[in-house]
Amino acid sequence: MGRGRAKAKQTKVARDLKYSSPQTDFERLQRELAGGSDGIEHRDGVSDDEWAPEDDWRR
Repeated sequence: MGRGRAKAKQTKVARDLKYSSPQTDFERLQRELAGGSDGIEHRDGVSDDEWAPEDDWRR
């Protein structure tokens, strides 16, 4: 019991996601696709490269 509100909220969120049209930043997408680096560099300066030298402390 008590699942009615949770299910209604999930349905509302799913409907909002399905029918919304978010603004796509095509310039950012182009920069990301045209980038020549192996690892993806995020704004915080952390690379997604799992073999990056700065990750040696974890091993």
